[in-house]
Amino acid sequence: MKKYFLFIIAILFPMMLVAQTNSQWRGVNRDGIYQETGLLRVWPEAGPELLWSFEGLGDGYTSVAVANAKVYVTGIEDDNLNLFVFDLSGRLLNKKTVGKEWNGRFQGTRCTVLVHEGKLYIGTSLGQLFCLDEATLNEIWKKDGLSDFDGRNIMFGVTENPLIVGDKIFMTPGGVTNNVVALNKDTGALIWSSTGTGNPSTYSSPIYISGYSVPLVVTYLSTGVQQDRIHQNHIIAFNANTGEVVWSLPQPSANDINPNTPIYNNGYIYSTMGYGGGAWLLRLTNDGRAIEQVWHNSSADNQHHGPVKVGDYVYTTAQNGRAFFCLEWRTGEIKWREANHRQASMVYADGMLFAYDDNGGMSLIRPNPERFELLSKFQITMGTEQHWAHPVINNGVMYIRHGDALMAYKVR
Repeated sequence: MKKYFLFIIAILFPMMLVAQTNSQWRGVNRDGIYQETGLLRVWPEAGPELLWSFEGLGDGYTSVAVANAKVYVTGIEDDNLNLFVFDLSGRLLNKKTVGKEWNGRFQGTRCTVLVHEGKLYIGTSLGQLFCLDEATLNEIWKKDGLSDFDGRNIMFGVTENPLIVGDKIFMTPGGVTNNVVALNKDTGALIWSSTGTGNPSTYSSPIYISGYSVPLVVTYLSTGVQQDRIHQNHIIAFNANTGEVVWSLPQPSANDINPNTPIYNNGYIYSTMGYGGGAWLLRLTNDGRAIEQVWHNSSADNQHHGPVKVGDYVYTTAQNGRAFFCLEWRTGEIKWREANHRQASMVYADGMLFAYDDNGGMSLIRPNPERFELLSKFQITMGTEQHWAHPVINNGVMYIRHGDALMAYKVR
């Protein structure tokens, strides 16, 4: 009987883990790292096997969220935000209109669905945040960052992938008074509001850093002020428990647009923005209560495509130079520069970089500090508009969203 019981537990335990799976923007730590193994080392010339595809999402730039044997993605039809739910074989299980969405410049959804403990959290470019029941898709609560918190929208619409820590979910209304807020993730009730710098949001998504005297939520805020064609944007840290501004550091560029997510590793923060801003390595000091610049490299100005840190190096593409870079993490030294390379949204899994460039090229690259090492490449031909969505690797499948189309490729 005991052996039978242990056998049943051995069978059910992986299923229990799947049932508890959460999913968020750019992986567990928001750094583009996916914990996958056994992936293909080279692809066929036409690309890996296409398991399934779907056309009809409507406009959007969001990645997929994969959790609990389901795939979630959003798109816009007219000015309605639609949530699509697929099973892992690509069968459409549900389509639900959640609310209204951005139909201005670069129309489409921006915010990847966050799946967390039986709930779906969906941000919109109109500054709203919805919480839905994962099983029924019924709305549990909704907050409007613009009307509820006197927030301000920005040129291309609010673009923020919400972050959950403990019982809190964070959003950036970008108001003068309610600059950044923390809400109860289950009820939407306000826990704290911070005046921050009083500046608008800047298309970025926050990260959480623990292990210091104060728990930190780190994000970017714009200034909306231009002086001599330079915008003094800020990377800023809030006390996650209280909303107190812990530190703030200006990072100038020729625009107040910064859709990148900071990368944290072992006491250091890698920060990057396009429009000539470049890349910075920052060091936390005074037990997390202060920050100092280690180096700045103006060449590696990643616009919104997401760099990846692998070992002691950062792999990134640049806007102004149209190049692929390998930078040494601690010094900012350029180890190599692959010229005439398109900007690419990148993730990492099983020793390889998956780079989806803005011309539709999907590349498999081995991270190598000695040279650029392209293993395979094929062209994404399905879909519409810009190639800007970030790839997702889950259970041996690579998900690529291109506007109206979603594709699932077998890469294991």
